[in-house]
Amino acid sequence: MSAGMREHFEFISRTPVLSAALMTVLVLLLAVFPALPIGGEMLDVRAGYTYPEVVAAMEGYGEQGRRVYAWSSGILDTLMPVAYVSLLAGVVYRFRFTDRLWRLAHLPLAAGVLDVCENVLIVLMLTRYPDVSAGHVAVASFFTASKRYAVSICVALAVALAFAAAVRRGRRGLDRTS
Repeated sequence: MSAGMREHFEFISRTPVLSAALMTVLVLLLAVFPALPIGGEMLDVRAGYTYPEVVAAMEGYGEQGRRVYAWSSGILDTLMPVAYVSLLAGVVYRFRFTDRLWRLAHLPLAAGVLDVCENVLIVLMLTRYPDVSAGHVAVASFFTASKRYAVSICVALAVALAFAAAVRRGRRGLDRTS
């Protein structure tokens, strides 16, 4: 399995793949998700939520908004984790400062799994409303918060590794001119 994953990380760390993943993430975040006619803020973007907050959100969405949100969570918000996992894992793999650190590229996969679990739980809430329990909401909120932390950690790791690679490249350039 490691050889196959490593080949996958090699592929997603290529510039055209990173560019496509970045563009997909940006289009989804800045154009597609904000334009969805759901009638309120998506639960996915919150830090977490309580049962009363979910009930209020579900009422605000209305039947049509819940249908659109469930559809988008099942399709578009499944594409989103694929895109950002590819982007973050590709950046981490590409800019690792030692070959032994290639396994760090697995970390964004964990964030993606948390995101997909969150999506399933949110779709269930949307399609079963008003038959949604406080326990279901608590579990969904846990996955939402966990995803948020995991994505933040992966973004920080990717940025730190890219920054360190830029510093190393700059130092090598300065050493050549000296």
